[in-house]
Amino acid sequence: MKTINNPEKATWSDILQRPTQTVNDIEATVTQIFEDVQRNGDQAVAKYTQLFDGAELKTNIVTVEEIETASAKVSKPLKEAIQQAKSNIEAFHTAQKTEKVSVQTTEGVNCWQEKRAIQKVGIYIPAGTAPLFSTVLMLAVPAQIAGCKEIVLCSPPNKEGKIANEILYAAQLCGVTKIIKVGGIQAIAGLTFGTASIPQVYKIFGPGNQFVTVAKQLSTKYGVAIDMPAGPSELLVVADDTANASYVASDLLSQAEHGADSQVILVSTSQKLIDAVAEEIQLQLKALPRQDIAQQAIDNSKSILVETDAIALDLINQYGPEHFIVCTDNNDFYVDGIENAGSVFIGNYTPESAGDYASGTNHTLPTNGFSKAYSGVNLDSFTKAITFQNITKQGLLNIGNTIELMAEAEGLQAHKNAVTIRLNDLK
Repeated sequence: MKTINNPEKATWSDILQRPTQTVNDIEATVTQIFEDVQRNGDQAVAKYTQLFDGAELKTNIVTVEEIETASAKVSKPLKEAIQQAKSNIEAFHTAQKTEKVSVQTTEGVNCWQEKRAIQKVGIYIPAGTAPLFSTVLMLAVPAQIAGCKEIVLCSPPNKEGKIANEILYAAQLCGVTKIIKVGGIQAIAGLTFGTASIPQVYKIFGPGNQFVTVAKQLSTKYGVAIDMPAGPSELLVVADDTANASYVASDLLSQAEHGADSQVILVSTSQKLIDAVAEEIQLQLKALPRQDIAQQAIDNSKSILVETDAIALDLINQYGPEHFIVCTDNNDFYVDGIENAGSVFIGNYTPESAGDYASGTNHTLPTNGFSKAYSGVNLDSFTKAITFQNITKQGLLNIGNTIELMAEAEGLQAHKNAVTIRLNDLK
């Protein structure tokens, strides 16, 4: 990691820049595949599955028998771990349910708001070097709690035409209604337009590579919502001499192993701590199976030395990290002052991995600075808020003239007339 000492504020934007990617060629590819899937449906999907995943499938729908066979191959200890994680995720997301909000704004004018589940949602689960069955829990559990009627899961098959056993086990455990063996751009296109085998959905969730990310963004042009803009995973740790250097190093590496384009940043008021963490990173790297990937991410990451906690907090809020770990003598200062972060992990014994798997919070979070305006996935991500109003005769008499005056001032005579015709009957 490159160490930067007391950088001037004017340089922060350059220092905190995310890994950049050229998307022009990606957009052209995504658009081409979208148009093909829109025209040719499953035929196009099968073509790209064979091209990109090397799998030639008779059907891309996962059967009940396949799920049962896969589930039987998952070890009992892992099943118990998945079930415990599911229980914690359920507890945290169930607690997010809100009651109907009702108020009489004026005598006779009754307004209220109720939540309704999004009927059809699509969940994208990457496979590749790390089949993310934990993401099945993070997305399917709140979808089920919210009451979504259709939960469609897409995940790329391997060359044998199979999806990871753990993904299939987690999917059936969490109420997924349909599982499709399809990945990449063609999966997002299928969920966007619908095909004979892939149901069309109203909102798409889940992480993916840069092709999937651009595909999700393109799907919004066709009226499909997405969870959030996403990019490479990222972690920022603020730590001082009270932190355990080996713990900090392990957290930085846990994010670095996601991918070569992951970004990890250490901010500290202590050069001693920065040096100790650098040593620990090199020691721990040697034991990682994904050492090469983690090393590339670490090479592109930074340690930033600052003079005070106040400067550190200002810098962190400007960055807006996806994951934010606080290990200092002044944790409350950071917890109370953080404004831009996807998820916050406090103290020496709260590793970011806990949020990734089993503490109960959701790990689908805004990256690339989008935490300045976006929340991570939560129960409300799977619902819409619908407002209702019921106005009595007296209520319309109380606010009718106000509506008439405002409508007339805006030049919308029909709006005014809709009130006037009623008021005339009440007089």
